[in-house]
Amino acid sequence: MDRRSFLTAAGTGAAALTLAGAPAANAAAPVAAPHRPPSPPPAATAPTLHRWFRDTFRSIEVMTTDFGLTADKVDLSGPGRPVPSRQTSPTNIGCGLWSTVAAAGLGVISRGAMHRSLARTVAAVEELERHHGFWLNWYDAYDGSTLERWPETGEEVRPFLSSVDNAWLVAGLRIAADADPALRRRITRVLAAADWSFFHTPYDPTDPAARPGQLRGGYWTDTGEPTGHHYGALNTEPRMASYLGIADGSLPPQHYWCLYRTMLPEWEQEQTPGGAYVQVDGVRVWNGHYLHRGRKVVPSWGGSMFEALMVPLFVPEPEWSPHAWGPSHRRYVRGQIEHGLVEEGYGYWGFSPSNVPSGGYREYGVDALGMQTEGYRSDGVVTPHASFLALPQARDEALANLTALARDFGAYHEGYGFRDSVDVRTGRVSDFVLALDQGMIAAALAQELRPGLLQRPFRTGGFATRVKPLLARERFSI
Repeated sequence: MDRRSFLTAAGTGAAALTLAGAPAANAAAPVAAPHRPPSPPPAATAPTLHRWFRDTFRSIEVMTTDFGLTADKVDLSGPGRPVPSRQTSPTNIGCGLWSTVAAAGLGVISRGAMHRSLARTVAAVEELERHHGFWLNWYDAYDGSTLERWPETGEEVRPFLSSVDNAWLVAGLRIAADADPALRRRITRVLAAADWSFFHTPYDPTDPAARPGQLRGGYWTDTGEPTGHHYGALNTEPRMASYLGIADGSLPPQHYWCLYRTMLPEWEQEQTPGGAYVQVDGVRVWNGHYLHRGRKVVPSWGGSMFEALMVPLFVPEPEWSPHAWGPSHRRYVRGQIEHGLVEEGYGYWGFSPSNVPSGGYREYGVDALGMQTEGYRSDGVVTPHASFLALPQARDEALANLTALARDFGAYHEGYGFRDSVDVRTGRVSDFVLALDQGMIAAALAQELRPGLLQRPFRTGGFATRVKPLLARERFSI
């Protein structure tokens, strides 16, 4: 997504994930904490959830510069008001947009304040360097210039167009246009040039390895070369770009069936999948699944929570696909919970790419829930955003887990919301909050407090006429 991106491929046409973080200082000493199971949550009152949202949104406001772009992160360890990082990405900017709309919808800010904030961000977005209608992966949050050197290290940053990162900015802009009619014309003009076919390799059934019908990870604009891999795994967050392209007509509906439920059975992957081939819309689909703790599951790429559950914050997959996506999400969450509480006995759960509590950024997940042979390990690092993503599937358990993280580790910052991660083995809590993770928390709380608030632009138009019928036809082999 929107950290310092790297690209990994496993097998011809296999999915890859982006996400690697630049190191960040974090010098506080570890504090031991009890490893006991979360107690039942207190009554899940609206005031508690509103307080969590207000503090989370305040961190988004702090991360947003005067120029109007939401920066990547802030460090909460120092005195005074935290200073936003220099860098930002399309995903971070999208998080700022939808969090602002959510804040107005929940009464945290006025509609006038929402308009002023959105208008400032839209004006900044209009000034950013673009290629083929899409935005580069890294900008200076303070002036919108293209980032050429990484702020912490001075390392050169190559200009890159990421399909998955652009999807989250487009999603944020769609949400802003829906919420603020005064900005609709400007946003429509900005989005008019974003044609998802630029990333798409059309499907060729005679040579699906070379022409898999999937989206490229991105393009290096200094050479014009694409990445050497496609985003192939269906149950990962790049499917947001797929939905956007299918909805606006720049991608054929057939593209949906070209994505892998698991990798093909002859490919090296985390486990040998069960399943069978089916023919759908001219595509030979391997309708595969894994087994985890006796349950059939559709894996993600690395086994992390946001891969599987960030998209349904916006696209109502469980509602439109009650016999496929609905049970898939529930089983994925159950696997995460049981990994933390039973398999590893941490006493806490929720594993997803996040800040390393002692500094840096890393992927965390449940190895067995991912296709990648190495997988993302949990290593005892729990991130609150994973529990927020699980609210629709395991509300009481998610609230209990969050309450325990705040109580047992001091993971909640009165003023800026949950800190990004906790090593539950040592008690070390991250000093940072990250725009991506706070943006997911804000969207999840908005969905819990006012269902559908951020989903409106993804329930109409091409989403209703093109995407919804595809999801209704989905039948996973689980």
